[in-house]
Amino acid sequence: MKKVVIACAVIAAAGMTTNSFAQLQDEKNVTITMDLQPILQLNMTGPSNMDFTFTTIPQYIGGIVKYGATQLTISATVDWDLYAVGTSNNGTKWDILSGYNGGLDPLSTNSLPISLLELYQYPANSATTGFTGQAADYSTPFAPTSAPVPGQNSIYESSLATAYTEPTAGNKYIAGHAGSSDFIAGGTYLTQTGATSNYKYIIDYRILPGLPATFPAAGTNATAAATEALDATVVGTYAKPGIYSMDVKYVLVENQ
Repeated sequence: MKKVVIACAVIAAAGMTTNSFAQLQDEKNVTITMDLQPILQLNMTGPSNMDFTFTTIPQYIGGIVKYGATQLTISATVDWDLYAVGTSNNGTKWDILSGYNGGLDPLSTNSLPISLLELYQYPANSATTGFTGQAADYSTPFAPTSAPVPGQNSIYESSLATAYTEPTAGNKYIAGHAGSSDFIAGGTYLTQTGATSNYKYIIDYRILPGLPATFPAAGTNATAAATEALDATVVGTYAKPGIYSMDVKYVLVENQ
């Protein structure tokens, strides 16, 4: 019997075996950039013009107070300081808009110190460790009209040319203070609740002329507070009737 041998050829097609699959791949890239802009925003509500009109003897003696006239709110992602500065074209004196015919007394003066304007803030400044002056902020209640304290609540004053130069360590801030160690940490006032929020401040204003009008509460903001009140016993140093003007700037700055 003949044996028949059949030769079989095994032909493998390239790419058909389970061990020879190759994965196809393609790609495109999208680059994501994040820009975290620093936020330092001050919002103010309240009148932008405020009038103090003295028409009666009790108003001269007891002064006029504008309660809660200005509300300041701060939103910030960086550490910050906040201060107020009183200024005018003159720099240290109120600007004279006009006088009255009844103000011709040669013994009176129209040179009135900016520091006669007093501020009261709520809440108090929570960052005052480096303070060296008379009052770290404006959180001390107005002194009684019968015993005014010169400079205690007087606004920090500066000329227009230097109005944006930060006060020194001996002067008042609303929040934070001079130098890098005293500041309010970045965050947002929206996370703060209650009356002790560091991110919202209520400002009262007072002008106390006295009688005669010498503005006994006026004083410098420096370490050793000095009165800037007019002196009715000296010729030409009580206030002349008239219309006077000054500006209050609230300046929010990044702590440096």
